[in-house]
Parts: sequence; structure tokens; C-alpha cells
Amino acid sequence: MPIITSIKQQKAKNRVNVYLDDKFGFGIDLDNFVLLHLKVDQELTEKEVEEVVKKAEFQKTLDKLLRFATLRPRSEKEVTDYFRRKKVHESMWEELLSKLKHFELLDDLKFAKWWVDQRQNFKPKPTRILKIELTQKGIVKEIIENVLDGTKVDEEKMAKELIERKMYKWKNLEPRIAKQKMSQYLAGKGFGWSIVSKVVGNELLD
Repeated sequence: MPIITSIKQQKAKNRVNVYLDDKFGFGIDLDNFVLLHLKVDQELTEKEVEEVVKKAEFQKTLDKLLRFATLRPRSEKEVTDYFRRKKVHESMWEELLSKLKHFELLDDLKFAKWWVDQRQNFKPKPTRILKIELTQKGIVKEIIENVLDGTKVDEEKMAKELIERKMYKWKNLEPRIAKQKMSQYLAGKGFGWSIVSKVVGNELLD
């Protein structure tokens, strides 16, 4: 059976490398190192080594995941996409997701509310675009409808402000062409025909 012959500090202060029979065995975080009572001259079975490595790998993955999840709110789909990108073994997914939920870092309803609030405050989008964005983030239809039903989205005001900012592009064009350009612009931004016709129809081009 392998024997722990030395333990060395990693550059990361919260991790150490454990050497078995004078060869690198595994890296492990200090919390698990202490909890597992690992020490020099300790003999481990192959099964014990395997279990220690699993715990160490899980904690290392969780530490990285927590950094990812605390940068900004995440949807569950964003987290599972992260697992795929980082090639996290599927056997760990359920427990990792459970940890995030326990820390209140994963909640699709809270995420959807945050996403819509961010859009409204910093980069307003019409309802149709918000629905598309939230769907792409993996948010289910019921949550999307719940959040948008409780959010006042003034699409007419939003469209008017966009037109005012771009008016310099169209003010010297023949009115019919200018209104056509404005309509195409708003449609491309995701506004429905009712808003487009109302806003563009009310524009006066001097």
C-alpha cells in the first residue's frame, strides 16, 4: 500500500501536494487535508487514495465554480454550460448544483428578475428581445412570463428615445424614405409593428 512520504505547500496557500512513495500523489485543499487527518508515514489503501482524490477534485472544482457564480448572477443553464466547457465530470454536477443552491447562488427566478432589471436600467430592450434572451439563458416560459408580467416595459418611450438618438441619419432624407429607414431600424431592434407604426407615424421630419 502507498505511504505518504512528504507534504509540500502549493503556491496557492490553501492547497498542498501529497507525495506517495516519494512520487507526486495528489493535490488537496487544506480543509480536506485536515478533516482527513493526512500525515507523513501514513499508509493508505488504493481505495482510500481514490476517495481522497475525489474529495480533493470536488473541492477544487467547487472553488472555481464559486468564483464563476459570484461574478454575477447565473442561470442554471449557464452553470451546466460552464461544466461542459471545463469538462467537469457529470458525476459531480448534481452535488455542485446543490451546493450553489444551498449558498443561494443559483435561482432561475432571481436570475430572470436581475437580467430584466439590468436591461431596463442600462440597456433597455423590448419585451420580445427580453423573452429571446431569457430563453437562450435556459429560463422556462412560466418564469419568463411571471417576471415580464411584473415588469413595466415602456416600449413606446424606448423606441422614441432610440429614434431621437439616430435622427441625424435621416433628417435630410425625403420623408417617405426616412420613415422607411426608421421603421426598419426599430424592427431590427425587436419592436413589434404596433409600436413601430405608432412611433414612426408620429415623427415630424422638418
